[in-house]
Amino acid sequence: MAKDILNYEKMVERALRSVVVEALSQVAEFGLPGTHHLYITFATDNADVEIPDHMREKFPEEMTIVLQHQFWDLIVEEERFLVTLSFNDVQERLIVPLGAVKAFADPSVNFGLQLKFDGELEVPSPISLDDVDEPKKSKTATSDEPLEATSTQNENVVTLDAFRNK
Repeated sequence: MAKDILNYEKMVERALRSVVVEALSQVAEFGLPGTHHLYITFATDNADVEIPDHMREKFPEEMTIVLQHQFWDLIVEEERFLVTLSFNDVQERLIVPLGAVKAFADPSVNFGLQLKFDGELEVPSPISLDDVDEPKKSKTATSDEPLEATSTQNENVVTLDAFRNK
């Protein structure tokens, strides 16, 4: 029997992850426009996630960070993003593989994605921003709230579960 090359679930997952990559790349380049703010939930138990030990102890499985008022040095690389956030007035550097991201939301526009990872997903490369017209002046994002476990569930979250055979 021939291998099924049309694995739509993986295609859709890669497409959803490319939205995260493009959004983070634009924020890294231009900052957050207007009232946009991002909630990013990631697996802290992923071996390639680099966070301070006290955070890993408090959030052994997953953590949600908020990019809103205070963030520094957001860098989006081929397979991960790096960001410095303020937690209780202490700046901490986080390194998060893009494959560890479980959810991504921008509540200011009622947008959210629920992502899955099966260990074989290819993470898309960051998008080139050469064709973006006007850079935004705002360089804001994060708050001292990220240690709060925050739900990003809402009626507009895209999930693949609705299309799976039961």
